[in-house]
Amino acid sequence: MVEFSKRMLSNGMRLLHHYDAQTRMVAVNIMVGVGSRDENPGTTGLAHLMEHLMFSGSLNAANFDLELQKAGGESNAWTSVDFTNYYDVLPAQNIETAFWLESDRMNYLLLDEQSIEVQRSVVTQEFLQRYANVPYGDLNHLIHQQAYKLHPYRWPSIGLSTEDIANISRSDIEKFYQNYYWMSNIIICVSGNVSLSDATHLAEKWFGEFDTSSVVAKSYPAEPSQGELRQTTVHRDVPQDVINIAFHMCGRSHNDFVVCDMISDMLANGKSSRFYQNVISRSDVFTELDAAVEGTADPGLFLIRGKLSHKASMQQAEDLIYDELNRLITEHPHADELQKCVNKFHSTSLFENLSYLQKATRLCQCEMNGDAGRINTEIEAYRQVSPDDIMRVSKQLFDNNNASVVYYCGMKQ
Repeated sequence: MVEFSKRMLSNGMRLLHHYDAQTRMVAVNIMVGVGSRDENPGTTGLAHLMEHLMFSGSLNAANFDLELQKAGGESNAWTSVDFTNYYDVLPAQNIETAFWLESDRMNYLLLDEQSIEVQRSVVTQEFLQRYANVPYGDLNHLIHQQAYKLHPYRWPSIGLSTEDIANISRSDIEKFYQNYYWMSNIIICVSGNVSLSDATHLAEKWFGEFDTSSVVAKSYPAEPSQGELRQTTVHRDVPQDVINIAFHMCGRSHNDFVVCDMISDMLANGKSSRFYQNVISRSDVFTELDAAVEGTADPGLFLIRGKLSHKASMQQAEDLIYDELNRLITEHPHADELQKCVNKFHSTSLFENLSYLQKATRLCQCEMNGDAGRINTEIEAYRQVSPDDIMRVSKQLFDNNNASVVYYCGMKQ
């Protein structure tokens, strides 16, 4: 059980607090409700570029990292399709330094041309190093463009291309900052050896004076039902062929999300999973076979990815995958198999909530997804999943007309 408190400032900013007497440190985690789904075609990668620019200096702190390091702290950040997360870790007695720095950059960020060009170059190099110039780097780009035709999940948080990153103007950045970096779109969690009263006082002192009048109403186009199988084949200079299958599934807050997550664990979580026991161990078709769910706010994807041995064909691989998926639809899973998945989820959750920083991030994520209290109640939802639920959701998911397939093939010699 993670004990926490929640306060709402008059300007709409949400404050979460968790007290941990076992540490002399504190984490200040700030999550902003903006991600790559809030971008426009032609300037994708803007949310991620904005994340980088948040470290480039503000009105009263020319060097964010240097000021935090002087207080014995460190920081980092990351961007997803749904939100952007920033965190600082420092000695508890120096917590006000983090509040000052975060308040200043959340409200008085300096966006000069030189800083923009420096960070644009950094983000472009990251794109090239992690996605364009490495084996299999464009897999996620391909599968999302195949599965989505309308929703902005069709591009990843890094952006669709380096050309899009180059197209982002200073005006685009300033408008994005003004539209989304407002108090009612921010959740802050203080976790560590700081009292609730001190955390509340500091939140009011450093953030309470800012209003929330410019928040943009969010609206995202609903992805229409697919209605047909989508397939494409690409050839790349890679050592192994890879088959990728994506099925449309519900979003993170839907009741069936935990069922989808359980199905992915039944298929591919560990050596006792179905893919390992029934496919990898009994054939020489795959060297790797995995399944995962995207925990996105809007309806996301259930992903299956397998690396093929040199002897195998795509047809063999696809047939073996669908054999296992059909078993989920036609055969009642044993209660012990579900309990194993529940136990693994529970164990993973406990490890994820060990440190004060992990708790701060998880509390913000749960609150962003609807309720911070889910950090304590989510396990019960997994315990309630029945064999009938597995079969019902599997039938909905694993329909050929709901599938997008990318055959990722090596260059034949």
